[in-house]
Amino acid sequence: MDLKLVDTFTAGRLDADGEARLADQVARILPLHWTAPEEIVRLTQRIIDHLGGERELLAWLERHPGRPRLVARLYVLIGLLDQISDAAALVAGLAKLREKVRYPPGLGGYLLPDTTAETLADLSAKIEELLADDRAADAFGLAVAAVAMLQEIAPGAARSDPEFGALGDVLEQIRHDLVGAAAGQ
Repeated sequence: MDLKLVDTFTAGRLDADGEARLADQVARILPLHWTAPEEIVRLTQRIIDHLGGERELLAWLERHPGRPRLVARLYVLIGLLDQISDAAALVAGLAKLREKVRYPPGLGGYLLPDTTAETLADLSAKIEELLADDRAADAFGLAVAAVAMLQEIAPGAARSDPEFGALGDVLEQIRHDLVGAAAGQ
């Protein structure tokens, strides 16, 4: 990450071109947060602090087309997968789906063999790993496949647990946003 860009950005003096370059750098580094050198972590944290938090960081990335926007939208799905991973209604729905289709389209080689409360969180980790390996197109493909699988089980989960009543709509918005980001929108 370019220290001069970070310094200029956090001082509020970075022009639009510099900000776009910095957003691209952050989008490439963000998935490496677990393994990044301490100096990179500190620089990233300076940007997060300047923007006001992690949610604001994703909103900032969202404003930059290309990889930054795609990464921001992938992190929305990653967060959702982590949040709902241990929900009994979804785990049961996923297990039922996998009785019919062991590996839904696009998920072979990614889904854990057994359906557990960790299955969706593991998918989120795999999306992030693909981003870390500079395989954004593969991360996008896995994300869209994960959304499609969840859209299939969402109605049953909503019947079992009213908390998931809006999940289908949320997933459709995420799918739409991901496709738009991949298309440069």
